[in-house]
Amino acid sequence: MKAIQFGAGNIGRGFIGAVLAEAGYQVVFADVVEDLLNQINTRKQYTVHVTDTNKYDICIKGISAINSGSEEAVCEVAQADIITTAVGLRILKFVAPTIAKGLKARKDAGVEKNLNIIACENGIRATSQLKELVFSQLDPDTVAWAKTHVGFPDAAVDRIVPPVHCDVPLDVAVEEYFEWDVEKSSFVGDIPTIKGMSVVENLEAYLERKLFTLNTGHATAAYLGKIRGYQTINESIADPEIFATVKAAMQQSGEGLIKKFGFDHDAHFAYIEKILKRFQNPFLKDECDRVGREPGRKLSANDRIILPMMTAKNFGLPYDKLLLACGGALRYDNPEDPQSVEIKESIATNGLEATIIKLTGLKDSDPVVAEIKDAYDKVMNFAK
Repeated sequence: MKAIQFGAGNIGRGFIGAVLAEAGYQVVFADVVEDLLNQINTRKQYTVHVTDTNKYDICIKGISAINSGSEEAVCEVAQADIITTAVGLRILKFVAPTIAKGLKARKDAGVEKNLNIIACENGIRATSQLKELVFSQLDPDTVAWAKTHVGFPDAAVDRIVPPVHCDVPLDVAVEEYFEWDVEKSSFVGDIPTIKGMSVVENLEAYLERKLFTLNTGHATAAYLGKIRGYQTINESIADPEIFATVKAAMQQSGEGLIKKFGFDHDAHFAYIEKILKRFQNPFLKDECDRVGREPGRKLSANDRIILPMMTAKNFGLPYDKLLLACGGALRYDNPEDPQSVEIKESIATNGLEATIIKLTGLKDSDPVVAEIKDAYDKVMNFAK
């Protein structure tokens, strides 16, 4: 069995690619970084270092790599048994043309075996977004064929894989915990049996539970930690004031989730405690700059800050700590992050209110805009 994993970065190697390899797939990584491709094709293996309370190594063997924009990649797609991505939402549009060409080649070659494509990205319905991008590049006959032969199941993924230095560049360090939930109804044909992949009925709840809990808390810790001068998430969360604020923000988003999906209150708050312990992992040293990167995307209407905040608000629940996360994201200062630079320039040129409206999609008449402006000032109380 062959799996094509688009994205050979830390998530691709340390999470999805490793799970597929452990399930017996021959994993072919597709990427554009030539040095990385050469390393994979030369070594043909790497080690996943589980760096947590429990420490152990997993050796991933028999791997290969191809350029994701090449004709070779198109041929691999045409023969694959499963395709996954871990490239980031904004990169899906660059992956889509290769997948589209591969599906066309698959149809023209008369390949009858079913194929499922799963985008394993941090975002709501990433696979559906990929499907739309792929179908936009196919002729009507191939679209009709793909609707019968190709599944696009959406997924929720969760594993912290920071860029920890390893002696062997291909090796990767990960936390022990991971979760990969995939929507049952969108598979085509037999659902593959993959240890570590859970097939679920109500994916929406899993997507928002993860986004509103792990991602909301992670981003809040990163932005407040950055303001206070901390370098890593575990340093940030060790600060009692930041810890209390992050926990409260996660609980405020959690109350909205409980109202929306009917989650058990005690179980969900226990889930929050588990995630807080993951943030405290001293072995991973996850950088605030990595977690906080692309603040503009994180402030969009359907992402980890605005959506849980508005969900809580619409249920008449408190959201003041989520407002602080908004203020922190707007204050995120990283000259190497284009979105951080762009936000600062927008505030200086267009004003804070116009920038908030543009980023969040809120209407200028929405009172939350003024509350975010207030939080932009209040969050500076975290500065040393």
